[in-house]
Amino acid sequence: MQYIKEQYQQISTLLSFALIPLSGFATDIYIPSLPSMASHLHVSSSAVQLTLVLFMVSAGISQLFVGSLLDSFGRFRLGIAALAAFTLSSAAIALSESIYIIYGMRIVQGISVALIVVGKRAYFMDRFSGDTLKNYTSLFSIIWATAPIIAPFIGGYLQSSFGWASNFYFLGLLTLVIGLLELKYGGESLRQFQPFKFKPIIQVYQSMLKTTDFTLALVIISLCYAMLLLFGMTSPFIIEHVFHYSPVVAGYSSLLSGVSLMIGGIISKSMIRKSLTKKITVGISLQLAFAVSMIIAAGYYSSLYTMIPFVLAIHLVAGFIFNNLFSYCLGRFSKNAGIASGITGGLMYVMASFFSYSLVDLVNIKSQAMLGIAYLVLVILILVFFILFYRARYAATNLQLSGS
Repeated sequence: MQYIKEQYQQISTLLSFALIPLSGFATDIYIPSLPSMASHLHVSSSAVQLTLVLFMVSAGISQLFVGSLLDSFGRFRLGIAALAAFTLSSAAIALSESIYIIYGMRIVQGISVALIVVGKRAYFMDRFSGDTLKNYTSLFSIIWATAPIIAPFIGGYLQSSFGWASNFYFLGLLTLVIGLLELKYGGESLRQFQPFKFKPIIQVYQSMLKTTDFTLALVIISLCYAMLLLFGMTSPFIIEHVFHYSPVVAGYSSLLSGVSLMIGGIISKSMIRKSLTKKITVGISLQLAFAVSMIIAAGYYSSLYTMIPFVLAIHLVAGFIFNNLFSYCLGRFSKNAGIASGITGGLMYVMASFFSYSLVDLVNIKSQAMLGIAYLVLVILILVFFILFYRARYAATNLQLSGS
């Protein structure tokens, strides 16, 4: 068994941080290429949007189960195998002329990313504790937000210069390099392996999912992430077909969206000791105001320059809310870090995909006004579930106090 050497601890930690945004890179880098892919493959816009959804759903469902595998068989060997599978599937997508082969390879990538990202989140819980661990977990969503900042920016230029397939060649090369670095500097972080017994594992899953405040917090972060997915699936068609800008501009727009998400996470980290209830309440109130204002403004004038500022404001607050409740979920069950990480990431992906694709399917989002209405629906849902979360958390706190 190859364990992490002490002299490589910092490098291993940096590599772990580098892989946390991989799920975002795997979706966001080819967002500016969606219209081009649809044209090249002779399929509809919804057909190429489905490549995003299949990846998200497969990654999400996989994360629900890979946590127990990682807790039982370790992080390192499964992670290396997943990196290799992701590299090969990226090459297969780039060379493919069939949307159905791309669908299959995106499912493979979703499973691979689940193993990689869950393992790397659990790595921090294996190696650190106390305030150090809390500090690192609060950085997760900030690091994760680098993907929607950097990936569409790179993807826009790759699309303009080399075409949509170059995005997947880039992804394959990236994971190949990181995989080689992992082989040299990485190693197993898990010290105490859990026996892989089906019944006890199922009991742990049931216990977590029956914890009401944990489950409701998952729904809220899923709705926040759905906002980003919604913009990713619809903005290239609005920006390129309605506003008549290039894929590079679509990439820049997604970059700004990612920056706003990261700023929201940074603000959240700076207010880590403030009351959770007050922070989220203010955030939801701001999102409601921004969504309504976006719809009203579209009635007077609609353009890239009136749409993007509202999107940035809404995403900034989404990043703020997400960071607070994502850390809350990860810290809820420290004794089963792999399973907790898997359930948190997995359910978030599945629910966010469901919320975003359902809105895209139900609402014909081809304008600023319709995008604003979709955002408003998501914010109202966040408000409803946060009220339920507040009540569940309050009841759990009172129960603990009465028990002590």
